[in-house]
Amino acid sequence: MPYDYRRIADRIAADITAGRLRPGERLPPQRKFARRHGIAASTAERAYGELVRRGLVVGEVGRGTFVRAAEGGPVGRALTEATSGGVTSGAAAGGVVGVPASSGAVAAVNMELNYPSAPGQSELLAPALAPLLRPDVLTEALRPATGTAPAREAAAGLLATPGWRPAPGQLLFTGNARQAIAATLASLVRPGGRVGVEALTYPLVKEIAARLGITLVPLETDEEGLRPESVRGARLSALYVQPTLHNPTSVSTTAERRAQLAVIVRELNLPVVEDRIWSFLDDSGRDPLAALVPHLTHVVDGLSKRVAPGLTVGMLVVPERRAEVVAEAVRSGGWNAGRFALEAGVRWIEDGTVERLVEAKRADAGARQRLVAECLGGFRVRCDPRAYFAWWELPAPWRADTFTAAAAAHGIAVTPGRAFAVDPHRTPDAVRLGLASAAVPELARALRTLAAIARAQSSRPS
Repeated sequence: MPYDYRRIADRIAADITAGRLRPGERLPPQRKFARRHGIAASTAERAYGELVRRGLVVGEVGRGTFVRAAEGGPVGRALTEATSGGVTSGAAAGGVVGVPASSGAVAAVNMELNYPSAPGQSELLAPALAPLLRPDVLTEALRPATGTAPAREAAAGLLATPGWRPAPGQLLFTGNARQAIAATLASLVRPGGRVGVEALTYPLVKEIAARLGITLVPLETDEEGLRPESVRGARLSALYVQPTLHNPTSVSTTAERRAQLAVIVRELNLPVVEDRIWSFLDDSGRDPLAALVPHLTHVVDGLSKRVAPGLTVGMLVVPERRAEVVAEAVRSGGWNAGRFALEAGVRWIEDGTVERLVEAKRADAGARQRLVAECLGGFRVRCDPRAYFAWWELPAPWRADTFTAAAAAHGIAVTPGRAFAVDPHRTPDAVRLGLASAAVPELARALRTLAAIARAQSSRPS
């Protein structure tokens, strides 16, 4: 049974709390720690990352990982508990000179999570659920589902763009979009195979690849998206891309670049997994890559961001000739959608609830991006006015892990750049800010606090 990185982090945290590891003490290099304890290097990396998120250690690129000189909050919390107000004394507690410490007046804000919720969402969702709660309907609704003809028709209409509409027979359903990615990759790539991805990619794709024994190959990108020439010569079994509102950078691949990529994919006969989980926020009517290379592209989407994370349904559009192969991968992985969630999702699509929620969330994302522009003006922040996240390239001398620890000391959780980096030796000094989960007033306070932290440290004399 594989080691749980959180239990390893708990043991190190206990040593820190008990004083067996002292403030300023350096932890062993991750690979050395992994060998010493007989665990995978990736498990050690995640355990150390968990300690950073808890605010117990600070990672310095090129130097190592050190126990923080801090009065920590309770062990196991990603965010520190509120303290007694006032101003930090500097590096102690991971704080920054001149920036108020977290106090009871400021709630902890988790900007790692990113689940949008529209005003009045529960009231919109409730009516469609009522018929499913009748005993005669509920018995059937609680069974696994492969999808009915009405469900496929509804999903095809939901995913359609001006120049593309999938055939209902191409639709498969999974428990969530992550399972759709896993099933697709499992059906396409054998253990040891190579999958090309953007150099910064969705963190869970890294986990899926590790479990499937797949090697991820980082590919170059620029402000227009994935660079097509980086695909050539990479000796890939498949390609995973996020061409619309890429997470974490918010970049959407231009139409010209998509056409260039389609040419190369066609030449190489290279299967593509296209992740469109955030594409509902893009109101420009951009077509997926599947419109250009339908015989090679597998489109992944879902309801968790559009609707709510508690009732998830993954949607997978596959080339017609591969429908049965991918369906078998879904069954083998135990990744079938729950019928209750699927039935509820179909009702919400058909009665217009999903469309109303999408419109509300587009407006909400725009308002939150305006807060980012207001609070982080003057910093290098890459974002799209339609996205629910922002990519902040930190000012010197900040490193991503030390900034993450400083933010945690003020009750704010952000995601360091290394979580998205495919190449562990090329980790950007940047953080991703998830804008969706916090209430707007809390988000505004958190952004102002982060700006103050960044300015206080970057303005100190070297």
